[in-house]
Amino acid sequence: MPKMRAVQVSKARGPLELVERDVPDPGPGSVRIKIEACGVCHSDSVTVEGLFPGIPYPRVPGHEVVGVIDAIGSGVIGLTVGQRAGVGWNGGYCTYCSACRRGEMFACQSYTAVTGITYDGGYAEYLVAPALAVAAVPEGLGPIDGAPLMCAGVTTFNALRNSGARSGDLVAVLGLGGLGHLGVQFAAKMGFRTVAIARGKDKEPLARQLGAWRYIDSQAQDPAAELNTLGGAKVILATVTNADAMTATMGGLGANGTFLVLGAAGDITVSPLLLIMGMRSVKGWYSGTAIDSQDTLNFSLLSGVRSMNEVYPLERAAEAYERMMSGKARFRVVLDMRMK
Repeated sequence: MPKMRAVQVSKARGPLELVERDVPDPGPGSVRIKIEACGVCHSDSVTVEGLFPGIPYPRVPGHEVVGVIDAIGSGVIGLTVGQRAGVGWNGGYCTYCSACRRGEMFACQSYTAVTGITYDGGYAEYLVAPALAVAAVPEGLGPIDGAPLMCAGVTTFNALRNSGARSGDLVAVLGLGGLGHLGVQFAAKMGFRTVAIARGKDKEPLARQLGAWRYIDSQAQDPAAELNTLGGAKVILATVTNADAMTATMGGLGANGTFLVLGAAGDITVSPLLLIMGMRSVKGWYSGTAIDSQDTLNFSLLSGVRSMNEVYPLERAAEAYERMMSGKARFRVVLDMRMK
């Protein structure tokens, strides 16, 4: 039986361990992907810490996967051996209703598939995934560039394109980290008047480089007041995990504006009068389905949106995960299975 390297968690809150496993075979409706790169995402902590009920251990984390299909199970249509492919957080869905395809997967009681949680993920040399979870990866977008787009990318891209903002509208991105640096790029390339908000004057050159029209230093300025001087934001994309920063920025929404929460922060304070008087709203957003990931990859290739990454070999997955969780990684962390 052919063998592969994989990094697994044997139990909740256990260490990440490099092990040798049998290369899995795809069952009906599934494909096997030879993995080239896998992003290390904060959501991988759900698997490592056992935060999702009923995770079957040992389990391989990872849901920002890019590679090449090298085997196909029975009943799969439209995918071929040798095709470049990606797999994200949404690990497939049933076909009984359209909830998952509309991005409402957590509203569906029959939803079961999450990459790296309900089945093994991408911290390995091979992955078997449902065909419904697979996104086509365009030529010209390398695996290191593509992997973070399968979660961080699709989350920011999909949130913005479903936000109700139109080209020329004022859109603010709160935070310039792993999500925010992608959010600023996507917002600028979509034609929004993009305002980046972060702590410190030193981040302004980066914000401008990413395409921001204006920069607000939240240490020296009141972000809500500054946004209001610009007419109020149609959308504020909140990518930080700081509840106080979110609360301080929310007042910068214009009439009919939407505060889109992507960062998993603590409790945020929302003024009922702010919502009522301007018909404003606060909304959360999760990533998307395979077709959303595919759209993200294609848009990124055409527009030049790229993730800024720190790259590690698979053997150093535990180190890469720890660096990401510690907050020391400035943007995204990626495992390159081709590195030795």
